[in-house]
Amino acid sequence: MSSRVQVSVRVSAAPHRAFDVFTRDIALWWRPNSLFQFTPRGAGTLSFEGGVNGRLIETQTDGSVFEVGRVTVWEPGVRLAFGWTQASFSADQQTHVEVRFEAVGDETRVTVEHRGWDTVPQDHVARHHFPDGIFLRRHGEWWQVLLGSYGARMKHDGSLAASPPTA
Repeated sequence: MSSRVQVSVRVSAAPHRAFDVFTRDIALWWRPNSLFQFTPRGAGTLSFEGGVNGRLIETQTDGSVFEVGRVTVWEPGVRLAFGWTQASFSADQQTHVEVRFEAVGDETRVTVEHRGWDTVPQDHVARHHFPDGIFLRRHGEWWQVLLGSYGARMKHDGSLAASPPTA
């Protein structure tokens, strides 16, 4: 069985718009966390290269790029999946994120499942020596913060779309 985290948020948008803001605007809603950095260089700017085999990358202020993972599923308005690695991971330490977009009335339920943490040993720097339960709870709390920020971005994006043009 795979160690996993699963969190959800509902947003007032159609699934295609929710997907678009999740992928296009990730740099605007992503909130770095010092416990879960991709590299020891600190937080950079995240972006997706769209489509299957595209990448989720983190670009540092010096222009260097770290590949967080490859996109394995790109189904706008339905599902997004990508690998998730940190610079300190070995080749056999792979985690995977799946994001589902499900219409619920006039809203969309966005569910993030991050699995594969059982491939990363408890004593690994990325786990901070936390036992599985504590690590997964902390990681889940961070994903909740991220989805809260994403939800706020959705509201902001919606208000921009609904605003009349100014002269």
